[in-house]
Amino acid sequence: MPYLPAFIAPTRFTDPVAALAQVHLIYDLQIAHLRLAMQRFVAGETLPGHVRACYPFVRLHTETVARAADLEGAHLSYGFVAGPGRFETTLTRPDLFNGYLLEQFRLLLQNHQVELEIGTSALPIPVHFSFAEHDHVEGHMDAERRMLMRDVFDLPDLGAMDDGIANGTYEPRPGDPQPLALFTAPRVDYSLHRLRHYTGTGPDHFQNFVLFTNYQFYIDEFVRMGHAAMADPTSEYCAFVEPGNVITRRVGLPAEARDALGAAPPRLPQMPAYHLVRADSAGITMVNIGVGPANAKNITDHIAVLRPHAWIMVGHCAGLRNTQQLGDYVLAHGYVREDHVLDEELPLWVPIPALAEIQMALEQAVADVTQVQGAALKSIMRTGTVASTDNRNWELLPNNQPQRRFSQSRAVALDMESATIAANGFRFRVPYGTLLCVSDKPLHGEIKLPGMANHFYRERVDQHLRIGIRAIELLRAQGMNQLHSRKLRSFAEVAFQ
Repeated sequence: MPYLPAFIAPTRFTDPVAALAQVHLIYDLQIAHLRLAMQRFVAGETLPGHVRACYPFVRLHTETVARAADLEGAHLSYGFVAGPGRFETTLTRPDLFNGYLLEQFRLLLQNHQVELEIGTSALPIPVHFSFAEHDHVEGHMDAERRMLMRDVFDLPDLGAMDDGIANGTYEPRPGDPQPLALFTAPRVDYSLHRLRHYTGTGPDHFQNFVLFTNYQFYIDEFVRMGHAAMADPTSEYCAFVEPGNVITRRVGLPAEARDALGAAPPRLPQMPAYHLVRADSAGITMVNIGVGPANAKNITDHIAVLRPHAWIMVGHCAGLRNTQQLGDYVLAHGYVREDHVLDEELPLWVPIPALAEIQMALEQAVADVTQVQGAALKSIMRTGTVASTDNRNWELLPNNQPQRRFSQSRAVALDMESATIAANGFRFRVPYGTLLCVSDKPLHGEIKLPGMANHFYRERVDQHLRIGIRAIELLRAQGMNQLHSRKLRSFAEVAFQ
């Protein structure tokens, strides 16, 4: 017999605040049950049955495709279901997603004028996803006891966390509800735990605007800027977070209890993340994804569950045109996808369009920071197609085949990550953009040599990073409703942003 927590019957709500409070109640009860059972199991107790706790769900029934008249939400691309029927999703971590869920609930109630049903689903919470941030009780068990966990607790089920909804390939079985969100609760939990592993920081520190880079030089400059902001009592940012959850508060702000739990790791994680935190979570997260499309896909797969407002690639590229100079900027308006890591999830025939809101912000940011205006901007920045490859030594392939393809595509620059980040932004409905800086020109004999590279980095990294930050300031001023546009939504889209 399963060992379950007390049952809470499904309840209907017309108030989004009350509905969300019920989600908190159910989730907290289920997690408390798992944690207590785990503590007893580690202590050597024999539990009264298979331990099970389940995620809360939110459900909506509607009988019409029409939405209630609402001038405020009429322009939004989310917050409503695609047609009549039953729609449902499981939920996790309401403490982390409180503001996000409240907005989704509010819009659903406003647009459809029906009740939201909140209850306990039949989808088990894997015990691994119940541990608190610094809870490592399973480490005290011997190998035999750890093996026994499989019989006593539910473990992660990969079949419950695939990306069929986001990929547009999910088809409910007869009688099943339509999805309300891109991600199921186990898929979200899986990514939250992966973010800790890969970035060295907790998911609650991530901000709604994300910069990706492929060079540590950018991170070094971002760290310098972060600490400078913390020394400025007038800064809009309230904290700077580094790997190991090391938190520096802005001067004048009191320390919090959690600050003492942070500690610099003995070595940096695979893709370290740094966060300039605002009280409204509209600050800036920067991640060094390193080299290659596999890393780019990996980290964006996981950050996507946080539903950021935008992510932008700022890094180095090879210039492919003779007229380019080292240090010139490239604003991507199209992508040649020879990275291959998303070919199964997002077929190559799917175009990855440039998003006007991001393009305009990046172009204006270049002008603002460099003080080069109008037609003169073309002397330092070129708009064009960026090719991304999974072969770092593409220049060495025989017969110059890649060079011919890149020329046929009209590509002006080449890197290994930008197309992946843009394609995953398209796939996960996260607004995306790319601004690269030419660091070498291999087709024209200008390759990276130590002296040239050091001079280039000193000259350009600070300016490039300030351009990325300025672009985010411009996007933030627009508001998230304008960023999350219909361009990224499909025919029958889920309601949640």
